[in-house]
Amino acid sequence: MKLQSIKGMNDIVPPDSTTWQRAQSLLQAVLAAYGYREIRLPIMEHTGVFERSIGDVTDIVQKEMYTFADRNGDSLTLRPEGTAGCVRAALQNGLLQQARKLWYVGPMFRHERPQKGRYRQFHQIGVEAFGLPGPDIDAELIMMTARMWTELELPGLRLELNTLGTLASRHHYRDVLREYFRAHRDALDDDSVNRLERNPMRILDSKNPAMKDLIAQAPALDAHLDDESRRHFDQLCAILDHAGIAFEVNPHLVRGLDYYSNTVFEWITNDLGAQGTVCAGGRYDGLVELLGGKPTPAIGCAMGLERLIELARERLERAADPDADVYVIVTDERYIADAFGLAESVRDAQPAWRVLCHCGGGSMKSQMKKADRSGAQAALIIGDDEYREGTVTLKPLRADSQQQTIARASAITALQGVMH
Repeated sequence: MKLQSIKGMNDIVPPDSTTWQRAQSLLQAVLAAYGYREIRLPIMEHTGVFERSIGDVTDIVQKEMYTFADRNGDSLTLRPEGTAGCVRAALQNGLLQQARKLWYVGPMFRHERPQKGRYRQFHQIGVEAFGLPGPDIDAELIMMTARMWTELELPGLRLELNTLGTLASRHHYRDVLREYFRAHRDALDDDSVNRLERNPMRILDSKNPAMKDLIAQAPALDAHLDDESRRHFDQLCAILDHAGIAFEVNPHLVRGLDYYSNTVFEWITNDLGAQGTVCAGGRYDGLVELLGGKPTPAIGCAMGLERLIELARERLERAADPDADVYVIVTDERYIADAFGLAESVRDAQPAWRVLCHCGGGSMKSQMKKADRSGAQAALIIGDDEYREGTVTLKPLRADSQQQTIARASAITALQGVMH
């Protein structure tokens, strides 16, 4: 049998891995600027963490989770999303005694039909803020994501907003919606029938074109909002307007997970075909309590790295760093120990420089070609004369200046003169 990766679980190899590092670095810098701190989560949880939080009638729980019994008989699941595990970790580690802003990054797993922009192992950066009840944190989170798109040079994303109301108003609306869809039960597909009694709001999220008109005529959520929900949403919209962030209110935006309430939002592109959502999130004020904690307001979002990197590839590759800043060459294997010592001394003096010491032999000509391909600004060369006299030849590779042979003790100072 030919050994290959599992369909929908892809290798990320150089130079793509460098592009990924660049994207994550840009996004993480924005997160740090807004006061978010990293939390590192396991990729596997007890299955109940997801069943209780996501909802047992969602497609994720019913169809897509990678769930198995371990040797002790415990039911474990590879994480299909990050919020539930982050709430579990925050509760377990006592992080919710005060307001918290957290972020995490890593692979998620869903058993779906692989296609461009949708994979069985995919990667997300997730952002969660706990203990802040007002629309101000909703607005700040959305403004932060808008800044991320600026950093990635993605001006074509559009923002859709909606409010699901408080849990109380949402429950009332569910009853109204359930009665409407019961009256049109014959027009529902199998998935919608399955959702009808447990969570009829999920029917609004259906992608079945045959149900488009039925959904369009369904009772509107905004007609059943309580005053608190309406005030929260109006204040959020006012803050975004003042910040100059354009958005569209989409009354059918409900998100696919049961734990959302009040604000929900999506950033969408038209450049990735059917897989157009690149970032989505909202409030989930009841989830901490559902998982055993005290009532805690919370909001979060997640962005798919595969989709963002595909959209920003040109900008990321344009900004990609070279493999090396300095390339060390030896003309004879007898001088390798000296070359390594020289390379280490440069690294000690300039930790930010990437110093690549040639390995594997080869002619001077072939080594110089590799030095040039590395993107290095300068080559340090140790040959017969340099070895015998304790010197090194410095050859600029990008600057219009002459090579020079200098004492090794002067190599750092000389390099600083040609580096830019």
